[in-house]
Amino acid sequence: MKKSVKILLIVLAIIAVIAFPIIGTYNNLVSLEQKVDAAQSNIDTQLQRRSDLIPNLVSTVKGYATQEKDIFTDIANARSKLAGASNVSDQATADGELSNALSRLLVVVEKYPDLKSNENFKDLSIQLEGTENRIAIARQDYNTAVTNYNTKRRRFPSNIVSSLLGFEEKPLYKASAGAQEVPKVDFTK
Repeated sequence: MKKSVKILLIVLAIIAVIAFPIIGTYNNLVSLEQKVDAAQSNIDTQLQRRSDLIPNLVSTVKGYATQEKDIFTDIANARSKLAGASNVSDQATADGELSNALSRLLVVVEKYPDLKSNENFKDLSIQLEGTENRIAIARQDYNTAVTNYNTKRRRFPSNIVSSLLGFEEKPLYKASAGAQEVPKVDFTK
């Protein structure tokens, strides 16, 4: 009987030696994945904030710049794409298009000195600038969380646990193609 108890204790010790690191790794991966989800949610919140500010900004500018209809259409289309984005890649592409259209809108404002001195426009511009800064920080936080998560899930022995338990790689938030290009604004139309 003592021998069977000893064997049972040895088996339980071996199971514990194997199980505790697996449980610890699993819990760590869950925590890192939650940080990625929270960071993604923060991006969504800031993009929504910007999206909510844009109609007010556009309507303020429309009164001054009625001939700039293409920019207003581009902004509306980009906002629709952003609202319908189903993953991080689509969201980043739509976000880039919206940022491009907004920068073109702000260039148009330079043509209208009265608009630049309009209090509503000044206030909206300040809010938009603050929101753009928040979006940039939220993107950085997301990419940091994704990098930490992806690194953990690829390192040994976490890679074994992550592959067995279905922890998938998360995509980084990347700028859309052409985001580095300067927006083209044509005032000759």
